[in-house]
Parts: sequence; structure tokens; C-alpha cells
Amino acid sequence: MSEYPNEPEDGEEVDDFEAAAFQEFNNQDDDKRSTLNASDEVNLDVILDVPVTISMEIGRTQINIRNLLQLNQGSVVELERFAGEPLDVLVNGTLIAHGEVVVINDKFGIRLTDVISPSERVKRLA
Repeated sequence: MSEYPNEPEDGEEVDDFEAAAFQEFNNQDDDKRSTLNASDEVNLDVILDVPVTISMEIGRTQINIRNLLQLNQGSVVELERFAGEPLDVLVNGTLIAHGEVVVINDKFGIRLTDVISPSERVKRLA
């Protein structure tokens, strides 16, 4: 017996069937959305309260597990970035800007030095 209830058994012929009806969609809404320009107002109220994670990355490196397990207090991990290079600012893991570390009232902060345009972000995805 078949695991699908409407599937014919082996050797059983199917005489009548119905062709699936498909409706053609006109993408006029997509055309309207793509013609929005910068002067058109977009209602962002629906996403303003969505939480995102912003992080600043000093640098990265790759090490094998053997070296990782040997790390202890006082160990130094060399990063791929040079001293004085700007930090990466990431939102949900996506690079959106570069900046430099600042100290304000004994707390670290970051001063944005270069914000990546949305079109440049799209290019980086490819």
C-alpha cells in the first residue's frame, strides 16, 4: 500500500485527472516598489522597535584546536589587523561601518569614520 492516500496502487491505471490551474501574476506592485526614489517617504515605524545586535570587531585570526586549548591567562593571540587600523562595525554580522576607539567617562566607545552605503553592502554580498 502506498504511503500517499491518493496515489494509485502498482498496476492500477488512472483514467481521469485534473490539470492544475495556474494563475498568471502581474508584477505591477514590484514595479511600483522599484520606482521609489529617495524623496518618497517610507514608513519605518513597523521596524523601529526590532532589536538588532551591534558589535565592534578589532580583528580576527584562525588557530587550530591544539593551540586554542593551550591558551591561558597572559596568552597573546595575534590578530590579522594592524595597530591603528579602523575597527569594523557590524549589525547582525553585516559590516556597516568602520570606526576608531574612543574613551568617554572611563567607558569605551567608537567614533564612526566611514559608513558603508547600502549599495556597497549589496555589492559585498556577491
